[in-house]
Amino acid sequence: MPQLNPAPWLAILVFSWLVFLVVIPPKVIAHTFPNEPTLQSAEKPKADSWTWPWH
Repeated sequence: MPQLNPAPWLAILVFSWLVFLVVIPPKVIAHTFPNEPTLQSAEKPKADSWTWPWH
């Protein structure tokens, strides 16, 4: 039964983990967003209450 031969499957397992742990993380870490978020001011905007008549 060829399913019980661990030689090719062990190599595939080791190589796939090598790719996941060595190749992919630097690519993910090096990713930068095209639009960096701007910092908001510490002051909260003053919320004016509405003075509209409700009738």
